Parts: sequence; structure tokens; C-alpha cells
Amino acid sequence: MLATTFFPDSVPPRPNGRYAHIVLLRETDSYALFQTDGELNTARMHAGVVETDLMTRITMFKRKQTTPERLAGRELLRRYGLISAEQAAEGKDRKTDERGVAVDSQGLPICDYNVDFCKQCPDCISYGFAIGDAGSEKSKVYSDTAYSLSAFDASHEAFTLNAPYEGGTMSRKGEVTSRINEQDHVRPQTLFPSVITTRDLTAPLFLYVLNNVLRTRRYGAQTTRTGTMTNHVLGIVLADGEIFSNLHFTQHLYDLLHRQGAIDPARPIPVPDALAASREVIRSLLEEDRVVIAQHLHGDNLASFLADFGQRTSSDEGMRELLRAAARDSAAYFAAYIQKKDKSKKG
Repeated sequence: MLATTFFPDSVPPRPNGRYAHIVLLRETDSYALFQTDGELNTARMHAGVVETDLMTRITMFKRKQTTPERLAGRELLRRYGLISAEQAAEGKDRKTDERGVAVDSQGLPICDYNVDFCKQCPDCISYGFAIGDAGSEKSKVYSDTAYSLSAFDASHEAFTLNAPYEGGTMSRKGEVTSRINEQDHVRPQTLFPSVITTRDLTAPLFLYVLNNVLRTRRYGAQTTRTGTMTNHVLGIVLADGEIFSNLHFTQHLYDLLHRQGAIDPARPIPVPDALAASREVIRSLLEEDRVVIAQHLHGDNLASFLADFGQRTSSDEGMRELLRAAARDSAAYFAAYIQKKDKSKKG
């Protein structure tokens, strides 16, 4: 089971060196789009640490990972009545509670993502917020760019997309539409080794973040139609510092799979092989990281914990309890450090 005593009882105002890492392998289950300027994001780098041939990899930037996970968590907060689905009114119509938080007619805090953060919910305190001159809070959830394990050439396909008329054809009244576009997509079963780090979160807030990772299914552009992904959690590491990077993890995993003969550009890397090799690589990299590890939850113990956690969060009452505990801790942090600061500014 997870060593919950490792986590602080309350979120401290200054870094206290309590790092909880979620190590995972992200696997695309359908054609995904990770792009910013109309093309898939890529990076040129060495294939491995030992295998130093240059390779172009598909990149999955930080926001492509954290934004869908934040939104999944916020959806649950609204579903279970911890934040409102309404938008805050402006001017004299804006209602606030005794803490100064905008509320709806039912008294529920209003939290509008990237528009009007409430500054007190689990999402705001865990992932941070910035509201211009109205304040900001640093994220306590760290993630970095993830890189495809396989090369760009073996990990993408170009599709021609069209937008036919209602008759199902591409022409009307003798004119052919120009609504045709070609787009690169990430292939299914492309793997992205990743590490998500939380710092100084309480146990309920860490479980809130973990639940977001486990529940999020769609990543990248056009998330309503494609981009499904499975996050295989390989380990949870509780330590006094940060551990290896996504790139380090990816390159070492590539080296091991290459030695095992599992790298073949003509076919996807077998997921069971990648999962087994990842566990070996994680153990090796942790030994090199020179951090004090309070717990490395993996193997059967991890499977047992995740099964128990899944059973808990698959019931209405269990999910409500988890979110309420996280909301209690985030509200306590707000009262101790954000509300107090806001009042002193006004004074």
C-alpha cells in the first residue's frame, strides 16, 4: 500500500522536499495529434544513451499532458458539486462568499479555467494558476515534454481529410470543394515514457492528481474524435528529490529494448516487452539518482494498491470522499496563505 505517512498533513508554504513521482508509459490507442503549428511536434536527438545514432522523435509537450488531466479532474469537481458549472457575473452582479470567492446562486465556488480561477479548489492549488495582477500560485505538479520511444517515421501516418457536402460527395452544382487537407497523425501503440512529479502535496491531493492521470483518456487536438490513450502506471516513487527525466527514461529504455531485439521499424514495439523493460530500467535509474527513496511502490504491491484505489473510486461515495478530502486540504491552504495575502493587499 501507499505510504501515506510520507505526505505532509497540510500543504506547506515553502518547499519541503516531499516528492511523489508517478512513473508511467503512455500508449496511444487511436490516431492522435500532438501539434502546435499545423504539424506534429518533433525533436532530433540520439536514439539512446548507448545507441547514439540520431533519431527524430514525436514530442508530447507538457501542456498536451497536463491540460486534459486537469480538465478531467475539474469535470469531477463539478460533477460532485464542489465547484459550480456557471460563469461568474461581472460588476455589482458578482456574488462572493465570506472568503471573497465568487459563488453561484447556490453558494458553490465558481472556477472558470484560465479565465476566473477560484484559487481554493484542488485543481488551483495542485496545478497552480495565474490571474495577472490578481495573483498566482506555482504548480505543485511537474511534468515535462515526453518523447516517442520509436522514431518519427515508424510512429506516424499521413491522412487526407475531407469535408463532403450533405449528399456525401465532394462536389455541388458542378463545383468540387477545396475542403481537403492532409494531416500527420500519431499511430496507435506509440509509446511515450513519462514521469509526473508532485511536490509537497498532501495524500488526498496526490490521490486527486493520480486519479486524474488514471481517468484521462483523450489527449492532443481534436480530443472529442480521436486521441485516446492508456496510461500504464509502472511505479510510484516517494523521495526527497526529483528523479530521472522523461528523455533519460526514454533513451535508456530504447537501449535495453534494442539489445533485446524488440526495436523493429516495420512493427510497433510490443507493449508487454516495453512494460517489462521499463520496470528494469526504472530500478536501474533510481539507483543512479542519489535521492533518498522512502518508498518505491511497484510490481504486485503497486497492482494491489491500484486495484484497491480503482475499487474505491468506482463508487459514487468513494469518489465523493476522495474529492471532499482533497477540497478540504486545498481550502485550508487557501485560507492560510492566499486569502490572508489577498486581505493584506487590500488593507
